Amino acid sequence: MKTTTRKHYIDHWDAEDVDAWESGNEKIAKRNLIWSIFAEHVGFSVWSIWSVMVLFMPMAKYHIDPAGKFYLLAVPTLVGAILRILYTVAPAKFGGRNFTIFSALALLVPTVLTLYFMLNPASYTTYLIVAAFAGLGGGNFASSMTNINAFYPQRLKGWALGLNAGGGNIGVPVIQLLGLGVIAFVSKTDPTLLCAVYLVLCALAAVGAALFMDNLGNQKSNLSAMGESLRFRQSWVMAFLYIGTFGSFIGFSFAFGQVLQISFMADLTHSGALKATPQMQGAAALHAAQIAFIGPLLGSISRPFGGKLADKIGGGKVTLYTFIAMVFAGGILVTTGVMDDGLKGAATTGQMTAYVIGFILLFVLSGIGNGSTYKMIPSIFEAKAQSKDELSYTEKTLWSRSMSGALIGFAGAIGALGGVLINVVLRASYVGQAKSATNAFWVFMAFYVVCAIVTWAVFLRRPSTRAIHAVPGAKRAAVEDDSVAITA
Repeated sequence: MKTTTRKHYIDHWDAEDVDAWESGNEKIAKRNLIWSIFAEHVGFSVWSIWSVMVLFMPMAKYHIDPAGKFYLLAVPTLVGAILRILYTVAPAKFGGRNFTIFSALALLVPTVLTLYFMLNPASYTTYLIVAAFAGLGGGNFASSMTNINAFYPQRLKGWALGLNAGGGNIGVPVIQLLGLGVIAFVSKTDPTLLCAVYLVLCALAAVGAALFMDNLGNQKSNLSAMGESLRFRQSWVMAFLYIGTFGSFIGFSFAFGQVLQISFMADLTHSGALKATPQMQGAAALHAAQIAFIGPLLGSISRPFGGKLADKIGGGKVTLYTFIAMVFAGGILVTTGVMDDGLKGAATTGQMTAYVIGFILLFVLSGIGNGSTYKMIPSIFEAKAQSKDELSYTEKTLWSRSMSGALIGFAGAIGALGGVLINVVLRASYVGQAKSATNAFWVFMAFYVVCAIVTWAVFLRRPSTRAIHAVPGAKRAAVEDDSVAITA
């Protein structure tokens, strides 16, 4: 490790230097990891803040119907997805420490705007704009993962990136759990305390990054690598599959509370037989908040287990089995929805239980799928590197890592678009003739069927003997990990 007189700046960082690692670099990397996790955690919370705010927005005060609230959930997801592409290359351009400070301070903007306009009701367009600013939190994942990837050696990347990603994802259930506390013990219509807490946490993340993180002078931008990685068909397929895994996680994380609140309101008002009162809306919000955080929490926890399972039996197999299981979980929602639509009145206790079970299963499975798809990406480029005869062994390894890192950032951006689609489809289902989520459940289940078929067709069909011999090293890669079909 070589440092300059400039504080928090490291000219040259070689994570693979074992002697330097044991002599102090490990402590430096761990310190950067801790504050990267914290900053990303706060980013995920702010990104999903509107999944909580909609529970504080009674129709009488804000004049936004349940269908309109789904757009408030879709907009920050869309903005966050777009920003992930830019945030992927930002640490190399501006420095990991510098950009973490900036991205943490930037979160103050959506938090302040949310606080102000929740206290001062405005037009629906205004809320869409305010919600869009919350998308700043969605980009933090990409910059944080890229930055930590540079600090850790290959042998420890899985552990470090797993902690970083999992710690960030848990930001979703944490803000929902805090929202539950505010609704239950402070106010069902005033989220001032919740916003104030996150103003403090955003500032703390920026201060922590300034005091304890470092910039790396030799950190390389992977913008060109991202372009090169997208020349391969499997890269686009992986991005598509990530819509079904991470897209499901973030989309359901945003929408679950709103779906529950709609269902509880139907129960309290006996499907419109009684006029909804602010007290009823507050009770429905409390019931929804008591359950909504459980799904994202379990989905976050299950993520590293998906990666470990993929290490043992192959990423392609785990991803395929996950999508098949998601089809059955979607089937629970479809079956329950059809039964609910066929009966007059609100959903029964048994039907509400089935809805919750179906969603919880989708959360857990989407978390497992997140881990297994990240296992597949390095396997793809490891196999492809073997065909590059002009490169040395070391150069093949570096190329594989560069392509994998670039694709992880791009897939994360495309996958987040799944969250947009989920909220848009749910809104369309609720404003349709049936005025329920059943049609949306059919769409979700059908999409998981397509994902399962694509996973099998592209990554699990056995490569032909001719194709194996055409690509040097392909036979060895296919034997060691059947998650990659070289012929795809």
